[in-house]
Formats: sequence, C-alpha cells, structure tokens
Amino acid sequence: MTLAPKAGGWAGTINGKPSVGATAERRRRVTMADVEAFTAMTGDRNPLHYDEAAAQRTVFGGLIVQGGVTSGILNAIVAEDLPGPGSVFLGVEWKFAKAVAVDEEIVGRVEVTKVREDKPIVTLQTTVRNAAGDICLSGSAVTYTVPLQANSEEALD
Repeated sequence: MTLAPKAGGWAGTINGKPSVGATAERRRRVTMADVEAFTAMTGDRNPLHYDEAAAQRTVFGGLIVQGGVTSGILNAIVAEDLPGPGSVFLGVEWKFAKAVAVDEEIVGRVEVTKVREDKPIVTLQTTVRNAAGDICLSGSAVTYTVPLQANSEEALD
C-alpha cells in the first residue's frame, strides 16, 4: 500500500486547521436541571446551589450554578465548533470573576490565538459572559484535536 505524503499535523481532523483570529460562540440559559445534573456527576451539593434562603443572604443574592456548569459551555464550543470534533483540553487557566445565577443566560466564546503547524494544537482565549455582558469567566485554554477521519493518514500512524 502506498500512502500520500503527510498533509501536516492537521491531516484527518474533521474541521481542519483553524486560523488565528477565528471565533465561535454558544448561548445557553443555565437552569436548576443543570445544577442537579452536575451534582449527580460530582456530588457537589453546596448550599449556594440548593438552599435559596441561605443563598439570598450571601453576596450572590440567590442560587448560583457550579463553576463546572459555567465552564461547561466552553467544552461544547471546543468539542463541537472550534477547533471541533475530536478536540480535548490539554490545559486551561480560568478566572471566575462573577457567579452565574440559576436561570441566567450565558454566552461562551473562544478565539484562536495560536495554531501549531506540526501538531493539531491550538491556544484559545476563552470567556463566558452573562446576558448583561459581564465577564463571568475568562482565561485561556490549549486544545489537541484527534484526527477522526477514517481515511486519514494520521490515523494510520
């Protein structure tokens, strides 16, 4: 069997190599069902997520979602949109600047700031904002995209 020459580190990735400056966004209203699903996965039953009376007496003024629910929208963007299918986080550095309330709408956004040519690795600027435009989460992430196309030469290596 003769193989074609390698097409670079991005051969076989579904969305191909992204460009610096490329962006993707997703919008979602986070609900109590999200809090409960996250609790089912992690066991996080912090009263700030469940005890309305206690949460109202705090600086947050009501129930808030777990940080993992807030950052979860970024998982969806990375895995589905940019860089896309086959992508996983290699590392993240996030600052949680503002809590997200239950039933609040959030907008996650990623922007490509660096792309490696030799490997399907991307550095992203990441943010999650609330509907008022306030930054709730900001930072950076590095992703790796696994080549998933069946006839990819990279998949044969």
